[in-house]
Amino acid sequence: MTDLRVLHTLRCLGFTDLARVADAAALSEADTESRLIDLAVDGLVTRTPGPFGGWGLTEAGKAEDARLVAAELTAAGTRESVAGAFERFLVLNPELLDLCTAWHMRPADGVAELNDHTDAAYDSRVLARFVDLDRRAADVCTTLETALPRFASYRRRLSAALGRATAGELEHLADTTTSYHNVWFQLHEDLLVTLGIPR
Repeated sequence: MTDLRVLHTLRCLGFTDLARVADAAALSEADTESRLIDLAVDGLVTRTPGPFGGWGLTEAGKAEDARLVAAELTAAGTRESVAGAFERFLVLNPELLDLCTAWHMRPADGVAELNDHTDAAYDSRVLARFVDLDRRAADVCTTLETALPRFASYRRRLSAALGRATAGELEHLADTTTSYHNVWFQLHEDLLVTLGIPR
């Protein structure tokens, strides 16, 4: 049987390295690599070697993932719940994008300029808005996790990114591969794939 957990994690992450797949799937790197090798033998994923290499899905892998995710949703009987959570996610999504813009750019004399993060008061206000958005997003994540347990990883990873940012590692809002923004983007992709909605 195809390993949906790792296959779908890679589908939502896109081309990436082993460590990111393992973290998102909540598996050890050794276990993740073993599962990826099995998927590669089946022609569903491929690995590019080298310093800029990584793992990615083949076209057959994307088709198999779509098939398995649709079957999972049908078996769970929770399409309506996931679709409702997606609608609530879409209400929050523009706000998240605006916050990321506010994090990277700030107004100065009526003109937007790159945020060099020397204005602690400004950064603090944007961070507080992230915290407020996250509080509202938690309800969406709870609904999704109840509908399909594999969605639980998003709440964990969003909380971890925000926790690191509020502790002073500000790059974890929107500037790292494990940032709040990146995890949010992956959740968006997962919802689209799960519901069979083209991007």
